[in-house]
Amino acid sequence: MEFGEQIKTLRIKNNLTQEQFGTRLNVTRQAVSNWENDRNLPDLEMLILIADVFHLSLDELILGGTHVNNNLTEKLIKDGSTTRRAKLNLITTAIGAFLLLLGLALLFIKGHSVEYIDAAGFLHENFYLLPIGMLFLLAGIITISATGVSYLVTLFRKKS
Repeated sequence: MEFGEQIKTLRIKNNLTQEQFGTRLNVTRQAVSNWENDRNLPDLEMLILIADVFHLSLDELILGGTHVNNNLTEKLIKDGSTTRRAKLNLITTAIGAFLLLLGLALLFIKGHSVEYIDAAGFLHENFYLLPIGMLFLLAGIITISATGVSYLVTLFRKKS
């Protein structure tokens, strides 16, 4: 049974009009109509509210008993994967930004550090900060760029 049929059956079983059903869930009649006609699907919070208000388990509501509900199940899986991808992009961007800032800090320290020759004639310079700072800058740029390219590829695939 498709999700729209499941909602319509639930509404009729409880002797409710679309308006009354929507009122119990704090949504419009049009939203209920869209659900029943499979034009739109409710989000996860609304599914939990429907299950709570009409005393159903989420399995009964989403899966419709023993038959898998293709459109709603696919939407929930897609929403979950989109959320995971967004979190991963956020974490990756934060790591890239941290690497960039660390690289800039090392270059700043190198630029403002004092180089001197001691009494024995040895040069004291923290020369290692320059290549390490550049390495961190490069790593940050690559990380942020890879995240951006990954996001653009995802957008391009959605449009295709």
